[in-house]
Amino acid sequence: MRQFFGMSQSGNLEEALGGLRNPQFIMLLSNNGQFEAHVKALEKICPNVPSIGCIGMSYAAAIAERGVGIIAFLDGVSARANVLEQVSVMPVKYIRRMEEDIQKVGGTSNDTVCIDFCTGNDACALTTIHTVLRKKSISLVGGTGDAGKVSVNGKIYTDAVAYAIVRNLGGRVKTYKENIYHPYGNYRFIASNTDKAKYIIGSLNGKPAKQVYQSILHVTDQEILTRTFQNPFGKINGDDTCIISIKEVAGNALACFRQVNDSDVLILLELGDYEAIVKETIQAICRDFPKRSAVFSVNCLFRYKLFSERNYMQKYLQEMASLGSHAGFVGYGEHYNNRFVNQSMTCAVFE
Repeated sequence: MRQFFGMSQSGNLEEALGGLRNPQFIMLLSNNGQFEAHVKALEKICPNVPSIGCIGMSYAAAIAERGVGIIAFLDGVSARANVLEQVSVMPVKYIRRMEEDIQKVGGTSNDTVCIDFCTGNDACALTTIHTVLRKKSISLVGGTGDAGKVSVNGKIYTDAVAYAIVRNLGGRVKTYKENIYHPYGNYRFIASNTDKAKYIIGSLNGKPAKQVYQSILHVTDQEILTRTFQNPFGKINGDDTCIISIKEVAGNALACFRQVNDSDVLILLELGDYEAIVKETIQAICRDFPKRSAVFSVNCLFRYKLFSERNYMQKYLQEMASLGSHAGFVGYGEHYNNRFVNQSMTCAVFE
């Protein structure tokens, strides 16, 4: 298979599609002002081609911040695109769609991946999707788009998760997650007084969450929102750590970008040597896949901001380009199998 990437900084869809011939699956990454027009135009230009889309920045060798980006797979891919609606209420109502799509694609754990774009309520959406994917041991990579909108096959949806079941007809597929953080100190916290709907942590070990964070890191209220780039929370999930970004201060509580429940065990994390970690990820991919046809990744908005502030973003894209055809988008939360994480990178590698 092959991966195509095209972009237009001005939002010209035909420019972004320039040179694309006979795509078998398309991802549209647009801006809020042109999203609806781009969805309609893409369906008209590429009718009957499975597609999903959302609002967000895209990248390959460079990044399209406000225009439009197109990522397409061709020459050896079988794909089905569809949607689970009412994701905040009852996405399981539509799960038969995914079961049928997997059956039609005929994929296996070795050659198939699910790619998704979500409008929100990610944890519920991923739990629902995983009930189907786990039966076939199919992995998932995806993320949350902006403005609560996604598109599927020329139609726009709110309160939904757009997904594609993609099978590589020429080799394997494997997913990866990159964490550039490690534990800070030996702190362990039991969360309480949480608000699931608003993603709020009220207390940690019985004390106000804001006070606990400030007392350890010696930061002001205003500094908390930028300090999360360096010191987010982490939730232990088996032998893995799910990163939890702080969104804002809510009185004496902390609002996050990921749901935290009462009795969850949290730790404090610290930014590591991200340049070395990126190189380790690239080396691991090269060991697993001596020959690669495509790498599709999702990078967190906070990673993008961190890398940009430290003048590393362009170098990061150059290093990932050493893998071959690398493209992706900047999400507001990253999906990895049944996990919703923050400040991470997830990717799917195609042989």
